Amino acid sequence: MNPSGTVSSGTAGTAQSRDPVRLRPAGGNAASATGLTKIYGHGDTRVYALDDVSVDFRRGEFTAIMGPSGSGKSTLMHCLAGLDAPTSGSVRIADTELTGLSDKKMTQLRRDRIGFVFQSFNLVPTLTALENITLPIDIAGRKPDRDWLDNVIDTLGLRNRLSHRPAELSGGQQQRVACARALAGRPEIIFGDEPTGNLDSRSSAEVLAILRNSVTHLGQTVVLVTHDPRAAGYADRVVFLADGRIVDELRSPTADRVLDRMKHLEGI
Repeated sequence: MNPSGTVSSGTAGTAQSRDPVRLRPAGGNAASATGLTKIYGHGDTRVYALDDVSVDFRRGEFTAIMGPSGSGKSTLMHCLAGLDAPTSGSVRIADTELTGLSDKKMTQLRRDRIGFVFQSFNLVPTLTALENITLPIDIAGRKPDRDWLDNVIDTLGLRNRLSHRPAELSGGQQQRVACARALAGRPEIIFGDEPTGNLDSRSSAEVLAILRNSVTHLGQTVVLVTHDPRAAGYADRVVFLADGRIVDELRSPTADRVLDRMKHLEGI
């Protein structure tokens, strides 16, 4: 697949067109941050990882977050996903304010409304691919939506791998399972933290095609932290951070345009 979103018949994915067939309505924000600040240390050692960041992430949109090393991009994602608490400011997942949620409610929100895809696949080695995919749903005591689950499995090209354990799968196949796990519960938003960092170029392209396809054809919302301009080229928009602040935004990105912006930022 190329970054335009068309999936070829030889890779994971079955859709053949950019025309979206959305299974959930678009519109509104899947996540947002207002005045988000994250400070580490005190006094002379104080560091602003995030400095008064305000940003919205629209439903049904693929956003990449980029910036030089230490710019705050992973910190922003962790605060948005409820994995870390900001020093000040607010974060919302749809209409739910995360500030002040109890540990129990925060855990439920992350389990039921957010999907995660990380650089390390985080699969349980003793479980089959299918058992790994449905694990969060099983832990929640819910039954999967079989039509949706079948759609996800077939879209990601995993039908013939469901009985395999992680050790029997390639790195790209393991990350496909991780993507399927993130999608299986129909979350409101999926966060990816360098999900292609441990993959070769072909497997990286397949995983990015899956994330692109989940937005274009399944109506999903994806927020991806990456340092790779090629990965950002799959997104609808790129948000650039430097020194804990949003300094630029790019719509309809290409790898070359993203690389040019990154060169400028790294020269600040």
